[in-house]
Amino acid sequence: MRVAINCRSFLNKKYTGIGRYAHNLVNTLSQIDPQNEYLLYVQKKLFDTKRKTPVFTQKNFSVKIDRFNRGLQETLGAIDIYHSPSPDSLPIEKAKIVVTVHDLIYKAFPQSHTQSTIEITDRHIHEAVLKASKIICCSQSTMDDLERYFSVDKSKICMVHQGVDKNIFYPLDSEQRQKAKKVIEEKGISDPFIFFVGTIEPRKNLNNLIRAFFFLKEKKQFNGKLVIAGMSGWMNESIYYFVDHLKLKNDVVFLGYLTDEELRYLYNLAEVFVFPSLYEGFGFPIVEAFSCGAAVITSNVSSCPEIAGGAALTVDPMDPRAIADAMAQTIGDQRLKENLQQKARVRAKDFSFLKTAEETLKVYGEVYHSKG
Repeated sequence: MRVAINCRSFLNKKYTGIGRYAHNLVNTLSQIDPQNEYLLYVQKKLFDTKRKTPVFTQKNFSVKIDRFNRGLQETLGAIDIYHSPSPDSLPIEKAKIVVTVHDLIYKAFPQSHTQSTIEITDRHIHEAVLKASKIICCSQSTMDDLERYFSVDKSKICMVHQGVDKNIFYPLDSEQRQKAKKVIEEKGISDPFIFFVGTIEPRKNLNNLIRAFFFLKEKKQFNGKLVIAGMSGWMNESIYYFVDHLKLKNDVVFLGYLTDEELRYLYNLAEVFVFPSLYEGFGFPIVEAFSCGAAVITSNVSSCPEIAGGAALTVDPMDPRAIADAMAQTIGDQRLKENLQQKARVRAKDFSFLKTAEETLKVYGEVYHSKG
């Protein structure tokens, strides 16, 4: 098979969930499949230094750079399968198409997008439903949403969970923990802390997390900090205002985008990792936290309970008192905390990019041998 994969989502030096998925998928395929030929599509102008070109030494992997906006077909030539790791335009003829759909946020939570983004995403998913031979959904929740919002042939869709890179996210030994403490102290965090990771935007439900943290402090159930890591998204001004309004400016720390190493340190040293998102297609931070052996609290909606699989406390994300109670319970009960940490490490074994790549390769084979 000649398989082309669009690498757009991980060309920037900083990338989030979709980029993490696509990069790890391509990287793992390069390790497990020496047979098929892979063409990696990169759209990058001649003097573009902001985007990095993927480098793979395997002979069956080649990077095809579109420097002059010639388009997919002209750049790639003859291919058997084209995989778009997220919904996008599909100007491809004479090739079977695979598209990964990560979420239907724009349908389930439209207030989290601009009108133009909603229109573009809707057009791309309609095109995927029409043109794709197979649509990979990253969770059962996303698959259910796709069937709910679109008239799609059930035989066309399948579910492949995403993974976690256990070379990056793992429990630290005692020596590594000491190093981690020093790195975190350099960021001004010496107290015990509750941790959150995600783009700073309304869908991540930070207002309710901050309110829950306020309740915790008000009852004197925790004397540490709330540490929030993630890139700044849109419509987030109210979040910073809310921190000021509740007089928590000295207790809530915004760290911005972190390196993988810094994330690993914070997952490991957190009293508890709290992820009360209103909607997730998969929820990478849950699995990353599990892989580091963290005690986790997450939402009981969308894909969060599916990914948690009983290894986390799940709460109503719209109830800040319930979030506060779960945090107080975990922090105050060492036996519960250790039980959650143990469950986390076990649950993390269910997620690997090796499994993701193997199941995706199987999808390529099915599509390649299918008629039509």
